[in-house]
Amino acid sequence: MTIVIAGGSGFLGRKLAKRFTSQGHSVVTLSRRPSGGGNEIAWQPDGSAGALPQHLEGVDAVVNLAGENIADKRWTTARKAALRNSRILSTRTLVRAAALCADPPHVFINGSAIGYYGAHGDEPITESTRAGSDFLARVCVEWEAEARKVESDATRLVIVRTGLPLDRDEGALGKMLLPFKLCLGATLGSGDQFMPWIHVDDWTAMIFWLIQNDRAAGVFNVTAPAPVTNRTFTQALARAVHRPAILHAPAFVLRAALGEMASVLVQGQRVLPAAAEQLGFRFAHRTLGPALESLNL
Repeated sequence: MTIVIAGGSGFLGRKLAKRFTSQGHSVVTLSRRPSGGGNEIAWQPDGSAGALPQHLEGVDAVVNLAGENIADKRWTTARKAALRNSRILSTRTLVRAAALCADPPHVFINGSAIGYYGAHGDEPITESTRAGSDFLARVCVEWEAEARKVESDATRLVIVRTGLPLDRDEGALGKMLLPFKLCLGATLGSGDQFMPWIHVDDWTAMIFWLIQNDRAAGVFNVTAPAPVTNRTFTQALARAVHRPAILHAPAFVLRAALGEMASVLVQGQRVLPAAAEQLGFRFAHRTLGPALESLNL
């Protein structure tokens, strides 16, 4: 297959490209600043199709992971605008480019996040659960609405609402490891908020499975079947690195330090991958403890 990845220079994009190429598929990465190496194509994710249609013509799949990192900086008004626009405009560019193709992409996988649901306490969440109303939820709703415009008889659309991908070297877990190894691991807020996680290998496997499975269309929660509370996650990670984790970071301290962005840490969602399991996807890492052990932390 030929697969185009927008956001291919990010953590998940690189993991996905590595999986595809290792299996003999051709991967084209869209980049605003191509390095000149590999199959990189320059693009401007500004909402216009530009010269992109020629690169999407007849490809098997487009995977759109483009967007600024949610947790990189404090959410000022300008930062929130950048987070929103980086998702909406990049998706609009891809959708408009696909519409100009005589043979449009056969599958369009569009990123989203479990932030779509907002805070739901310990209520089990499936793909049919209503959207939340906070900032992240509103961004996800707009983002997904933009992606839905690509769906047609020629293009199958899949929207993936991703949880916390677990990887030893990158992503959120990669940033947690040093504090935990220094015995500075802490329960966040009440500790009762759920953390929907997924092993990075299961994440890449599910994206590949969604591309190949003609019956897969619509929204899929890309999370492991057994979400855990922050308290459980903290203790499991502490055991995995053989260190105690006795500290506690109260919600008011996190909000004082991080502002509105603290909601990502103190509000949880008990998200379940109902659609994927119904279609028969098989997780290699269903529970947290063995998943962390497999990463050789």
